[in-house]
Amino acid sequence: MSQPIVRPELVTTRRALEEAAQSLREHKIIAVDTESNSLFAYREQVCLIQFSIPGHDYLIDPLALSDLSLLGPIFKDHTIEKIFHAAEYDLLTLQRDFGFQFRNIFDTMVAARILGRKRVGLGNLLEEEFGIHLEKKYQRADWGKRPLPRPMQEYACLDTHFLIRLRNLLGQELQQAGRWPIAREDFNRLTQVSGTPPEPNGVNVWRVNGVYDLKPPEVTILKELARYREEQAAAANRPVFKVIGDRTLIAIAAEQPNNLNALKEIPGMSPGQVHRHGRALLEAVRAGKQQPPTRRPRLPRKDDRVLILTDALKEWRKTTARKQDVESDIVLPRDTMEAIGEAMPSSRQALAEMMSDLPWRYQEYGEAIFRLVEKHSKNNQ
Repeated sequence: MSQPIVRPELVTTRRALEEAAQSLREHKIIAVDTESNSLFAYREQVCLIQFSIPGHDYLIDPLALSDLSLLGPIFKDHTIEKIFHAAEYDLLTLQRDFGFQFRNIFDTMVAARILGRKRVGLGNLLEEEFGIHLEKKYQRADWGKRPLPRPMQEYACLDTHFLIRLRNLLGQELQQAGRWPIAREDFNRLTQVSGTPPEPNGVNVWRVNGVYDLKPPEVTILKELARYREEQAAAANRPVFKVIGDRTLIAIAAEQPNNLNALKEIPGMSPGQVHRHGRALLEAVRAGKQQPPTRRPRLPRKDDRVLILTDALKEWRKTTARKQDVESDIVLPRDTMEAIGEAMPSSRQALAEMMSDLPWRYQEYGEAIFRLVEKHSKNNQ
C-alpha cells in the first residue's frame, strides 16, 4: 500500500482545544503520540501532541497554546484507554513539560514484545499486519519549526492514525495467548513515570562519551571544556553536540593545545569553531591544568552473595524466557530482578511485597523465585 492520505486538524487556539478535548472525552479509546525538538534545542520540549479517534486526527500545538490543562483529565481518566507506541519517552516528556499524570494506557510496542514479535517498530508492525508503509522522511525534523509545513503535519498524525486498529489486533492476540495479565502489569508500570529534566553533560563530566579513555589530569581539563560548552549551548538554545561534539572535546583534553594553531589541528575543529570558541577553549585548557586531577568515582562493590544470587536469577529468567520465545525482561523486569538480588527476601510475604506491582508474575513465578533465593541464602550462610 502506498503512503496513506490523512487530513489532520491543527489545534492552535483555546476554542479549538476545548472542542478537541470535548471530542476526545467522548471516546473510550484514543491514540496518542508526541514530537519533540531534542535535535534542535538545548533543553528539548514537546512541540506537538497527536491524537487520533475514529474518523478524526488532531495535532495539538503546545507552542501556540499557553495552557494545555484541559488534556490533563483525559490522560488521568481510568475509563479512557490511551494508546501509545513505545510510550515511555512520550509519558516522560508529557509529565516533564505539562505535569500530566497517567492511568489506563496500552503500549503497542510493549504488547508486540510480550507476544514474542522480533520486529516491534511501528512501521514494521503496520507493514506486516496491514500492508501500510510509513515514510520516515521527517523522523529527524525540527518539530519546533513554525509554521509547521502541511507535509510534516500529515506525517506526524500517521503515527497515531492506525494505532487503534493495531491495538485491537494485538489486544486480541494477548487475550488468546493468555498474556493479557503480563501486558496489564507492564502498562501500569509505565504510568509510574517521573519526568525530571536530564542532567546536562557539563554538570556531570562522566556522561561525556569517551571520558573513560582519559587520564585523571585530562578529565579535569575536560570538565572545564564541558562547562564552557554547556554555557554556550544554553545561551544559543542549541544541543551541546551542535556547539562542539564529544569526540572533539575529548581530543582537546587529551592534546592540551596551547595556541590557536595547535587547536586548529584537533580533529573536528572547524575554522568557524576556532573563530568563535578558540580563545575560550584555550583558557579552559589552562584552567584545567591548574586544578587537581579528577579521578574516576568508585562505585561501591556489591556483596558476593548479591552478585551470585543476581546471576542465578538472570539465568533462571533467561531459561524461562527462552521457553516462551520472549525477551528475558518480559518474564521479570530487570529492576525487579536486581532488587530481589539485593534484598534477598527471607519470606514469601517479603517477596510478594517486592513484586506488588507484578501480581500475575508473582503468582506465576513467585515460588520458583523464592526457592532460588532460599537456596542461595542457605549456600552462603
